[in-house]
Order: sequence, then C-alpha cells, then structure tokens
Amino acid sequence: MQLTFDADVEAFRAEFIAFLDQQLPAEADGFERPRSCSHIPDWAGRWQRKLFDNGWLLPGNPPEFGGRNASLLQQYVHLEELARRRIYLTFNPQGVGIIAASLLTFGTPEQKQRWAVPILRAELTASLGMSEPGAGSDLASLKTRAVHAGDHFVVNGQKVWTSGAHDADVLLTFVRTDPDAPKHKGISALLIPTDTPGVVRRPFASVCGRDDVDFNEVFFTDVQVPAENLVGPLNRGWHVATGSLGHERAMLWKDYADLLHYLTVDFTPSGALERDRYATLVMDTQAMRLLGTAALARAARGEEDVPAQSVLKLLGSEAVQRACEDALHAAGPDGLVHPAFTAPFAPLNLDSHYGSWFDRYARSFAGTIAGGTSEIQRNIIAERVLGLPRN
Repeated sequence: MQLTFDADVEAFRAEFIAFLDQQLPAEADGFERPRSCSHIPDWAGRWQRKLFDNGWLLPGNPPEFGGRNASLLQQYVHLEELARRRIYLTFNPQGVGIIAASLLTFGTPEQKQRWAVPILRAELTASLGMSEPGAGSDLASLKTRAVHAGDHFVVNGQKVWTSGAHDADVLLTFVRTDPDAPKHKGISALLIPTDTPGVVRRPFASVCGRDDVDFNEVFFTDVQVPAENLVGPLNRGWHVATGSLGHERAMLWKDYADLLHYLTVDFTPSGALERDRYATLVMDTQAMRLLGTAALARAARGEEDVPAQSVLKLLGSEAVQRACEDALHAAGPDGLVHPAFTAPFAPLNLDSHYGSWFDRYARSFAGTIAGGTSEIQRNIIAERVLGLPRN
C-alpha cells in the first residue's frame, strides 16, 4: 500500500500552487457576486479564461479544452489544492462540470467548438433541463415532447427546478422524441438557446429567502430547435442523461468532501453534546476521504464501481445535512448572519457562496435529491452491494 503520491504528481501540484500564488484575483476584484449558478461576473469570467488558457480549468482535458492531459491522480491533487484554499474554478458549475463535459463525451466536433469551448471559456453559460413536474427522481417519465420536422425539432412542455435558467444562454434539455418507445428508449438531448422564441423562464425563490433566486420553471411552446443541436443519437438520450448525472455526482462528492472538511475547521464545540457531534463529524469526514481515496484508486486502475459511488453519494449528502444542523445550533443567532457582513473573504472563496449557517443548512436538503435521491441510492446499495431482491 502506497499512501503518498509519486514525484510526477507532486511536481504537478507544485506547478499549480505556483500558478495560484501568482494569478489569483485580488479581493477588490470580487465586489460583484454571481446572481445565480449561471451568472458569471466579468472578473470571474476573466479568471475562468485564464485557467482555461493555462490548462488549469479541467486538467484532465486536452489543451484545446482547457486542460493538459493530466492523469487521474494529477487531477485529484488539483482538486485537493482548490479545496485547501477553498477556491471555485467557475461560478457556472453545471455548465463547466456537467454540460460541457457531456458535450465533450457525446457531442459532435462542431458542437464541441460551438458550445463546449465557449462554456469552458465563460463566454456562454449553461443550465441543465432535466426535472419536470411528475418526473423528478424518475427522470425517464419526462413528458416534454420534441417532434422531428426535417431540419429542426418542435418542442413543447415544461421543466422545473432548472437552476440558473434565467441567466443561462443555453439549456441542455432532455425531451421525449418517441412516445411509443419504452420510457428509457424514447428520450433525446437537445441544446436549446434560451433566447429562442417560445422559451419562457420563470425564476422563483427558495427556502433561503427572496434574495436567493436560482430555481426556474421553464416553458416551451412550439420552440423550433435546429436538428444540429441534437446531442448524441436520436432516441438515445438516456445514455447522455446518465453520463450527465455521473458528472453531477462527481461535482457533488467534491462539494461534500470540501464542506465536511470546512465544518471541522469552523465548528468549535462546547459542552459534551457538541463534542460528541463534533467527533461524529470528524469520523464522517475521515470515512468520506478514505472511501473516496479507495474509489479513486480503483478508477486509476481502470475499474468502475457504481455501487461504491452510491455509498459515497449517500454518505456525503446525509453527513453534510447532519453537520450543518449541528453547526447552526452551535452558532446560535450568529448562524443567521452571512460571513460577508462579519469578515472579508477572497473573491473565489467558498464561504461567500455557502453563506450563513442557516443558508448552508437549508441548501443541504438539496444534496439528498440532486444527482439521485437518497432513496434511490439505498435501492442501488441494497441490490448491488448487499444482494437483496428487488421486491
């Protein structure tokens, strides 16, 4: 068993650290904060393009897509250094981490240049159109319809919980193109520019308050989408959807691990009960790190372990929810105050995104839904890890 990284990985880490030391935006640059997860302030766009141009946005990508063909372990230490400094790469995480990544996997060469590169360079922002009323956890039940009409599709239907749609330039939208096929086999993926006639976006507030507006309803009425915007084969969109969910879960695991680590730093226990809760938090953090490292080692060997990914997703989302609740109780009235009002923070600092402890606690409930609900993860673990029958 080797518990350290090879010299080439550590050299890669040192090069990235030197880049961050020299290139991080100044605190004064970060005065404008993002309105939603598909809004990138000008200063943050410049930062993202600098990362892209130097191969540090997504190091595992080839240079033409913002990377440097980094190995899996090199990508890991890249994320580790970002976590150590609590730094965001982008304020459009769905666009970069899910949609552009899906286009690089499933898109045509033209789609990669027309859509993926501008998203990676913060010249466009993107949101993900998946969930619908009545088709949330069971995505394959979606009813938004797209009729193939020669050189275009005509789309009608509705999406909901579409994060950042009101600020996005394009939506990667999952639609039903064959209503007579089994529900997993009649779905396609379309790139729909949000300024297309017939697209209506209606943002609505969350439990965090009227100032926290990220979710949207999106309505499509006779929306004409060029056929060239089809991502992947016609009626094979379920494969694209599962790939997109895989990218989303990878983002979530990193967020869980980061937030658990931050909570161990920020949570100052007092009294026996809080010390007991703090000990649980530390154990959850170590368990998450060890399970994640084991999964990383398997991936580096070319092995795929979907059940282990479900364990990580379930553990991380529920551990963060418990930890945020404990931290909110420990903070008392101060837990309602955003850190921006009590201390300065760097423009890319994660604290400025997570907000007050109440905000973090309220947001933590989304973690047990996004990327696959806890109930679904338990079913996968029961069937594929424990070998229990489906019924």
